[in-house]
Amino acid sequence: MQSFRSRIFTVLIVSANFGVSAIPASGQSLNYPVTRKSDQVDDYHGTKVADPYRWLEDDNAAETLAWVKAENEVTFDYLNKIPYRAQVKHRLEELFNYAKYTAPFRRGEAYFFFKNDGLQNQNVLYIQNSFDAAPEMLLDPNKFSEDGTSRLGIFDISKDGRYIAYGISTGGSDWQEIHVMEIASRKVLPDTLKWIKASDVGWSGNGFFYSRYPAPDSAHELSSKNIFHTVYFHRVGTSQAEDELVYEDKANPERFHFVGTTEDERFAILSISDRGKGKRGNAIYYRDLSKFEKTFRPIVSEITDDSYNVVENIGSKLLIQTDHQAPNNHLLLFDPAGATWTELVPEKPEVLEQARVAGGKIFVTYLKDVASQAYVLSLDGKQENAIYLPGAGTTSDFQGNSKDAFVFYSFTSPNYPPTIFRYDIASNAAKVYRAPQIPGFNPDNYETKPVFYQSKDGTRVPMFLSYKKGLQLNGKNPTLVFGYGGFNITTSPVYRPLVLALLEQGFVFASANIRGGGEYGEKWHEAGIKLHKQNVFDDFIAAAEWLIANKYTSSDHLAINGGSNGGLLVGAVMNQRPELFHVAVPQVGVMDMLRFQKFTIGWNWIADYGSSDNPEEFKALYAYSPIHNIRPGAKYPATLITTADHDDRVVPAHSFKYAAALQALASHDNPVLIRIDIKSGHGASSTTKAIELTADVYSFLFYNLGVTPKSSSCLIN
Repeated sequence: MQSFRSRIFTVLIVSANFGVSAIPASGQSLNYPVTRKSDQVDDYHGTKVADPYRWLEDDNAAETLAWVKAENEVTFDYLNKIPYRAQVKHRLEELFNYAKYTAPFRRGEAYFFFKNDGLQNQNVLYIQNSFDAAPEMLLDPNKFSEDGTSRLGIFDISKDGRYIAYGISTGGSDWQEIHVMEIASRKVLPDTLKWIKASDVGWSGNGFFYSRYPAPDSAHELSSKNIFHTVYFHRVGTSQAEDELVYEDKANPERFHFVGTTEDERFAILSISDRGKGKRGNAIYYRDLSKFEKTFRPIVSEITDDSYNVVENIGSKLLIQTDHQAPNNHLLLFDPAGATWTELVPEKPEVLEQARVAGGKIFVTYLKDVASQAYVLSLDGKQENAIYLPGAGTTSDFQGNSKDAFVFYSFTSPNYPPTIFRYDIASNAAKVYRAPQIPGFNPDNYETKPVFYQSKDGTRVPMFLSYKKGLQLNGKNPTLVFGYGGFNITTSPVYRPLVLALLEQGFVFASANIRGGGEYGEKWHEAGIKLHKQNVFDDFIAAAEWLIANKYTSSDHLAINGGSNGGLLVGAVMNQRPELFHVAVPQVGVMDMLRFQKFTIGWNWIADYGSSDNPEEFKALYAYSPIHNIRPGAKYPATLITTADHDDRVVPAHSFKYAAALQALASHDNPVLIRIDIKSGHGASSTTKAIELTADVYSFLFYNLGVTPKSSSCLIN
């Protein structure tokens, strides 16, 4: 069944005073738009806090739309004058233009996988009616919209392979509509399910469980109201109005409710979380569908900071992965008959990242210093085999059903493009099933090196460095440090095709595995949340200082980048150490830490950040909130802020207000620009938009770090 992992919803104006100022900036002559200031002041537990750009929170107001237009004119005028911008974009297209596959999975007798021919805006779903049959295209999301910005979201195929339920997201929004296709006939049925955000699809017979919100009264309410998440059951071929209400909780409007089913469809599993109240964990309930039960019975009824994920059922019992009394996770068996628990796989020093039941075995992956290790266990939890992995990297996508003789998995590392392996269970043999063919990429030209450094409090932090072989430690290498540091998310060592455009120009790419993530389990996560969030910033600053001390780079050659929670990271460390970095690119960042919980799904982040409604947590948030800690007159790095008009996860107001404040308060020695994408969301809504955005970010990096990129023709080896 689908894993119940932690869901993270972690990323437009005219007034009488609106106009263009005469504020110059270096590199190019820049005139930033004048952003009107209001006299808005809020009282937080006795502390008065000004919020002069509150009006920018209304991204549909005419004044905001005019401001966006004016800011984009300044930004794109700047970018258009970078002489090699088109060359950079062309090189990114070359590097990304190769066939990409996902690991196959089986439903009924057919196999399914996704493929992108190279530069297709969206990945395409294929079907093989048997393992040896020729693949056929089943669903092409590139046809969802003319401009390619509508994309596939929620997606699941019925256990018998008869139907596919799929969600369509428009223009990068998190909101989706679910449709249903009959696979044999390729007919899209009339079923249309609306008002959906944050949902699983749990198939059961001729229908499926899904989660939705109440229909809004207006389009504005759709983007602003995310309460009363409710579970329904939809029968194929009926209208949404006929759907059966399965579960609701009117007393707790900000809770999430997800329902999935086990492979044999015997059990429906309900997961409930309440992150808006600061709880990181979840409760879980079950229904035995073989007994036609209509009531969910508790497995864990109380929501705490402990997380529970029902991996699968083993007969009449449920295999559950949890960090309860085991911050590195362990596997337990729950017997509904007596409501009893048995530990099947004890906690280890390494983090248990994922578990999957297939072929009568349990497949588990662990993290050791951020690198994957994979093992095969018997159904009673005993280790039988270790799975071959090509090196220190990341494995995922273990795909297989209970009666399969083999499974598929993928492996990647910074110098090893994603490769799909087929693992034969009986012989314990793994062999390459699909390996990408990337023109012009020679892994022997590059090196990836894991290193460790000490943070401010002495904590040992891992970091992966990638660069061209023969790098000279002269302190002059252009370097980009990337980080995230939140929500128990691991920044894994993976192949990033677009990063090659930096490496081949002599860059060092440093991926810092800072606290707040999941690299070392729940304790690592807890060390970077709420009142401990400063640890995350200290870890990132220490990464930059280590790179400088070890002669990889210097402040004049150092850039930083992060998105969403990583955008917050970049904004916070810029304020704390503006002299340490020469270029900064905060993307779709959470920048107003006093009001984030008031926008769309932002209340869901209280479990990691805390809330300004809490006096103690307010003090911690106010101390690092990027918008509220800009130093007047300080020389900030050359800064390119990015956001998108359809980001209804981290709403663009965060970046709007941050850009306005930084342009008004910082010195003007370096440019401070904001790039606001159209018809895109928290992530780029298409391949085209992803490459355009990356081309602008890289061009900004090259230009402000003094790197003139060589043409790609002399870089292919």
